[in-house]
Amino acid sequence: MPVDVNDKNFEEKVLRSANTVIVDFWAEWCTPCKKIEPILEKLEKKYAGKLTVARMNVEENPRTPASYGVRSIPCLIIFHQGQPRDTLIGLQPPSSIEKALRRFL
Repeated sequence: MPVDVNDKNFEEKVLRSANTVIVDFWAEWCTPCKKIEPILEKLEKKYAGKLTVARMNVEENPRTPASYGVRSIPCLIIFHQGQPRDTLIGLQPPSSIEKALRRFL
């Protein structure tokens, strides 16, 4: 199950995580964002113990997305060892997301 993160707990839940973390920057009104959610849930199950899926609502938490240059959603940023390593913008097929993640798992 994805972890909801916000501006206050982002450092603890994402940057300090022992796992690779993929952060899904989204908004309630974003239809493509809703289509990515089940893809990420399947990947989280497949890579249990190695991957954490985090979700951040950009409308409720403007500071963190701005600091990572998020200008459009959906936006997925892969964090490994506390650092942003890859960014995927827009609705992506499952194979593209998994290919990007595999380098860090």
